[in-house]
Amino acid sequence: MKKITLIIILTTIFSMNSQDKLPYYQIPEPAKEFTPGTTASRMVDGLGFRYYWATEGLTEKDLRFKPNEEARTTEETIDHILGLSQVILNATLKVANGAKQPEMTYAEKRKKTLINLKKASDILRNSNDVSEFKLIFGEKVYPFWNAINGPIADAIWHVGQVVSFRRSSGNPFPKGVSVLQGIKKS
Repeated sequence: MKKITLIIILTTIFSMNSQDKLPYYQIPEPAKEFTPGTTASRMVDGLGFRYYWATEGLTEKDLRFKPNEEARTTEETIDHILGLSQVILNATLKVANGAKQPEMTYAEKRKKTLINLKKASDILRNSNDVSEFKLIFGEKVYPFWNAINGPIADAIWHVGQVVSFRRSSGNPFPKGVSVLQGIKKS
């Protein structure tokens, strides 16, 4: 009876923890086929995985860090990445950009960024024609090409800054994270 009770308790705890997990602890399984949609999706997945680990375990000291007076703080950089993730998602939802983000805690910003990227990746993965997705800024409309060299590449760039900033503030990138394999080794 004690073993059954322990198994039930452990199963409950595990299921509660897995429900709270954010996307991109590890990179999702790759698609079976190479298509424009699956390729774009994998680019977003790579961004999501890097962002997850670049932002995992940041402290208040890390968030306030900036390398010089002209630079953004780490948290301001995270705000920018959140905005870029929204632009990427909006392209896949076929909606215009321009809505302001509500005030959020760091944890809420991190979660929203990861969820935005996961939603966008899922939409792209299931798309047969990525040309249907556009960046819309008022009257200006850009093809999906601009999403690749614009917000996707820009967000990857800024995730690298977060990694550099956290190292500079004394909190290095977590050990065991393999960006090549998309996993965290024990």
